[in-house]
Amino acid sequence: MVSPEFTVMKSCKYPISHALTSFNGTLTEKTEPRKPGKSGAKVHHLPASIWKKKAVETTNPLDTTIRRSCDFFFREQVSEGYWWAELESNVTITAEYIMLFHFLGMVDKGREKKLANYILSKQTDGGYWTIYYGGPGDLSTTVEAYFALKLAGYSSDHPALEKARAFILENGGIIKTRVFTKIFLALFGEFAWFGVPSMPIELSLVPDWAFLNMYELSSWSRATILPLAIVMATRPVRRLPPRARVQELYVRPPRPTDYTFTKEEGILTWKNFFIGVDHLLKIYERSPIRPFMKRAMAFAEKWVLDHQEPSGDWGGIQPAMLNSILALHCLGYANDHPVVQKGLDALANFCIESEESIVLQSCVSPVWDTALALKGLIDAGVPNDHPALVKATQWLLDREVRKAGDWKIKCPDLEPGGWAFEFLNDWYPDVDDSGIVMMAIKDVKTKNGKAKDDAIKRGIRWCLGMQSKNGGWGAFDKDNTKHILNKIPFADLEALIDPPTADLTGRMLELMGTFDYPKEHPAAVRALEFIKKNQDPEGPWWGRWGVNYIYGTWSVLSGLQAMGEDPSQPYIRKAVNWLKAKQNEDGGWGESCESYHDPSLAGIGDTTPSQTAWALLALMAAGEEKSTSVADGIQYLIRTQKPDGTWDEDQFTGTGFPKYFMIKYHIYRNCFPLMALGKYRSLPGEND
Repeated sequence: MVSPEFTVMKSCKYPISHALTSFNGTLTEKTEPRKPGKSGAKVHHLPASIWKKKAVETTNPLDTTIRRSCDFFFREQVSEGYWWAELESNVTITAEYIMLFHFLGMVDKGREKKLANYILSKQTDGGYWTIYYGGPGDLSTTVEAYFALKLAGYSSDHPALEKARAFILENGGIIKTRVFTKIFLALFGEFAWFGVPSMPIELSLVPDWAFLNMYELSSWSRATILPLAIVMATRPVRRLPPRARVQELYVRPPRPTDYTFTKEEGILTWKNFFIGVDHLLKIYERSPIRPFMKRAMAFAEKWVLDHQEPSGDWGGIQPAMLNSILALHCLGYANDHPVVQKGLDALANFCIESEESIVLQSCVSPVWDTALALKGLIDAGVPNDHPALVKATQWLLDREVRKAGDWKIKCPDLEPGGWAFEFLNDWYPDVDDSGIVMMAIKDVKTKNGKAKDDAIKRGIRWCLGMQSKNGGWGAFDKDNTKHILNKIPFADLEALIDPPTADLTGRMLELMGTFDYPKEHPAAVRALEFIKKNQDPEGPWWGRWGVNYIYGTWSVLSGLQAMGEDPSQPYIRKAVNWLKAKQNEDGGWGESCESYHDPSLAGIGDTTPSQTAWALLALMAAGEEKSTSVADGIQYLIRTQKPDGTWDEDQFTGTGFPKYFMIKYHIYRNCFPLMALGKYRSLPGEND
């Protein structure tokens, strides 16, 4: 694997970083990846006159819309061949970055001011912060933002903090926040460590064959919790000056009973059982005799060191990276230790900096973005030997994962293959990225066709080998289905596992169909059974990785079409009728993130370009290309495109953890409409 490359707008030196183009249609200066002691060199983009074969000028609105969108993507492609857009989440990611540097004792006040500016810019008129655009106030997010601002020097009587404090106290104060917020407060003595759910470091020694072991956790949980267990074993506290403390966020001085966990109704429930286990673990943690602790700490330290990528990342996500740095600090690693410095540099590479602000992304998505952009251009009819497509394909091929990651624990005989989400993340490739990459590069003509074909064969074998026993696919692991783990007190995000879902299973069916696997293939038979079993009674499918039922239904119907399923079957017609019923008056579709909390809101929300495109792709996959619904949706996309070839979209349509962590992929509003428009134009009679 090669070292990651970064598109640069401005240098984010907190301590060092790179930032990326905002993907808003504005052509910004880009530079080559920074080298030690060298400044970036200008990138010369591929010409915006896109087609290798000269495009025919036309006044057809559909053609014009597609051409503008293609022009945009050709302008935005980085010289190395990839696309990379912002991945926006909520302010806790940036707030925790401020906390990290205060805990490490290496604050840069100038950079911190910019981080605080970003946090303030996202505060709503109601004084709170949300986890997605237009969403309700979120207590934990607001507490973390408030705390970070106080660390950055804002006083409690600042108007922004006064409004935030009123919301926090009205909603129960610190005691009612989620686990991760309490941990960050405990690091500074603002919450009692004994009030944090136990996660004894000794649990890391449980063997892989045991019913509950760390490889029954999702990849993101494992990469985050293991270093966090080191922190929790040491229970560090960095005392704050009075001005930075947040005791005013308690409704009243906390009593011992305030630190207990709320039980479910009934006696014999898993949640209540695990609350009892937590009480026992706390007694054990207070014991001076912990015979396995030293061994467990050594094991965890080695695991963290082994799982750091050459780029400095851990797991490719902010929680794993930040907690690994905290863990190493608690183990005595100095701030300038090479491992710690690489980790800090990797975090800084997730930054986007402007003149006034700095935001830390929770993750970066260049492989995903590149595959989606590439697929959009192919669907739009760009020749498969176009230099931009060839360069993007080669860039993706260079990032094939050829190393055995954590998935190897349950698949010891499976050959490595596939792709990850980020520039470099060999430990955690995933079937979703792998599927999209292989479908995107399938027909692109490359200099070494055999190398491409071999990579695809390895990727398909790896993906099929990751199918779970129930016929579905999770993202990163096989048979990661111990649902009782989401009942432990630590699991208040309900995301400790990575079970198979309909959207990923639909993607794998689409992959198999794209590469001519028959419907009778055992993996396809089991997957189809999984899909039918998990259909919502109203007709759609729940979406794990996109919002929500529209996303899941698109993924499934695309997979069913690729496998040759008869679209007249009742279960498919039920999904089609559901989609048609959810179309908005403007011709588009939308769905709020709130549908994860309230399924009655499935398919209901303000129209967005990305969700409209998903609905259109789903309907066309089900044979509805001649329907009025599809025609109206296409007209919506044509009508709302901006002159620069982009679409506007404020809403968050990506999903990190359903209910609790939502994502706005800034590429979605542009790549998916291009796919839908291109697919529509390719249909017989639609390009007249």
